[in-house]
Amino acid sequence: MIKEHIINNFKGDDYKALKEAIDESVESNDEVTLPGLGVFLCLIWEEADQELKNTLIELIKIHLSKTN
Repeated sequence: MIKEHIINNFKGDDYKALKEAIDESVESNDEVTLPGLGVFLCLIWEEADQELKNTLIELIKIHLSKTN
């Protein structure tokens, strides 16, 4: 499974390694990295309280309104 592979690939990474992986994925704008970022979002969503979920949704809405 892709989700398990991605989790296992990053398991044990420290803060710096995770931040660099996310930054590189976003900056590269490469669609190959989208599944990994999606897995990260799922992990965040599963652990987030309602306030963080609301914040994430608002940030997504703001960005979507700017892209046209």
